[in-house]
Amino acid sequence: QVQLVESGGGLVQPGGSLRLSCQASGIIFSLYSMGWYRRVPGKERELVGSITSGFITNYADSVKGRFTISRDNAKNTVYLQMSSLKPEDTGTYYCKLMNSASWGQGTQVTVSS
Repeated sequence: QVQLVESGGGLVQPGGSLRLSCQASGIIFSLYSMGWYRRVPGKERELVGSITSGFITNYADSVKGRFTISRDNAKNTVYLQMSSLKPEDTGTYYCKLMNSASWGQGTQVTVSS
């Protein structure tokens, strides 16, 4: 059974940084692409970015240059490093096992002064 557990959310001031983590279990983590999504108030859940098993990353235009996705296969963990955060980045962030129905429970990020 796949389990994805996010952590690292919180309250941060505009311009600040946060790093989210998502630890996976129940899969051979290194074989899978992983994604980060977010649901911001009033909008549909959107893809923030993804990382393949070969460490190729892709990002939404809204976060390019500010967010970085990485993975540590030894720790079964994918990370989302967020910098230069804006109030519009506020939302619930989820990790996902790509090409599957497996989601984490989400972690709240609030960007506010």
